[in-house]
Amino acid sequence: MTPMENRSTVNHFILVGLTDVPKLQVPLFVMFTFIYLTALVGNLGIIALSSWDFHLHTPMYFFLSNLSLVDFGYSSTVTPKVMAGLLTGNKIISYNGCVTQLFFVGAFATTESFLLASMAYDRHAAVCKPLHYTTTITSTVCAYLASGAYICGFLTSSIVIATTFSLFFCRSNIVHHFFCDIPPLLVLSCSDIHITELVLFILGSFTVFFPFLIIFASYLLIFITILNIHSVEGRQKAFSTCASHLTAVFIFYGTIIFMYLQPSSSHSMDTDKMASVFYTMVIPMLNPLVYSLRNKEIKNALMKANRMNTIL
Repeated sequence: MTPMENRSTVNHFILVGLTDVPKLQVPLFVMFTFIYLTALVGNLGIIALSSWDFHLHTPMYFFLSNLSLVDFGYSSTVTPKVMAGLLTGNKIISYNGCVTQLFFVGAFATTESFLLASMAYDRHAAVCKPLHYTTTITSTVCAYLASGAYICGFLTSSIVIATTFSLFFCRSNIVHHFFCDIPPLLVLSCSDIHITELVLFILGSFTVFFPFLIIFASYLLIFITILNIHSVEGRQKAFSTCASHLTAVFIFYGTIIFMYLQPSSSHSMDTDKMASVFYTMVIPMLNPLVYSLRNKEIKNALMKANRMNTIL
């Protein structure tokens, strides 16, 4: 049998999921339903508030709205399928469905990485050059940065898909994960994956470390500027504008680096699943809380919206 014939026999994959213990199915379904609905309400709420309240028509909330859109798509690519598997026990995903899921997971993850870098640049301009902020971060610049993030995300994911699914899958169709992801798929390949791993590692390193270097350089300059502020109140105010973004950066990049920038031989299924739950489900839920609930502008917009609903 030729490799192409072997590949043609794999027309679907079976996702092992998170657990086979029957008594955990319902509690996990309830937990993930809560997480997903919270992520949905939080992210769509930020998008709606940012569009509705003209006080939030600023670069910071423009990027935050795009981040919320990405988190919404990110969460919706994985969580509903996991919930359906827990509820019905059907863990089969078609070959094309697996390709589509992996494509959007990669696209949204990479886009988020570059959006976080754009937000760091925005915070650098706001803290380090406040007098030139309105001329530096214009609506045109914001549009270019956001468009660049999406282009990088979807272009990179296209290359990942082309590289991964050019392999032949003839060993098994059982994916030891709860969604289609690169490490468990590579294990199923009967092709030589060394070149594929090298390409994916280089590509992944670029999409992680290039935005991270931008973030690092931006915050290095921000901290130098903050240290030169003489008043304690001024330092606290400057740092508070960056605290939420820094928290999200540490959570996002810490998980991604742990998950992907290591050889496949170093991966443990259980730890990979825990990390994946965190970055595909929990982070999209946490970002609206981290960025917005401590933010006075968002709180004021939310109160105004509630008052209008009460009047209506």
